[in-house]
Amino acid sequence: MTGKTIYSTKGREQSLSLLPDASRGAAMTRCAQYDAAPEVRRRAEKELVTEEAHGRPVSRVLESCPGLGPIRVSQLVPIVVSPNRFRTKRRSGRTAGSGIVIRSSSDWIRAKDGAWARAEVQKTRGDSRNHVLKHIFKGAATTVITQLETEPLHHDYKKGIAAGTKPNLALT
Repeated sequence: MTGKTIYSTKGREQSLSLLPDASRGAAMTRCAQYDAAPEVRRRAEKELVTEEAHGRPVSRVLESCPGLGPIRVSQLVPIVVSPNRFRTKRRSGRTAGSGIVIRSSSDWIRAKDGAWARAEVQKTRGDSRNHVLKHIFKGAATTVITQLETEPLHHDYKKGIAAGTKPNLALT
């Protein structure tokens, strides 16, 4: 067992020498990938931010929202494109995939006369279809409640926890 020393360049040689010859080559390749990953990530983030977000004027406005940094904005802008192309807020939300769905296929029941009818119970089913958009907004909210103590959302979360709400339910 090599432990954590294989991840640092100082203790790597000793850790690699403990491996059998057949495994050493694969481990060296994996270490090279591990060493290259931070630089590749920095370059990808830089390209993402400069090409996707900062090329559009709305990105500066979106970045002023708590929890929305340059990475989340550069993911958000290509999905929404321009909310001004829609007549109402509701239509823009549905098209972007952020509309709340309150129906499902199990909402239909057989009536007394044998015909199918929609059940009276309406339950919120969650985000409609865009999981990337959901990830962006949940990540922004999580950032606010865990790191930005001056924001009202953070205070509401803390009040919910203090009132006895479970943490996973206080997030919603």
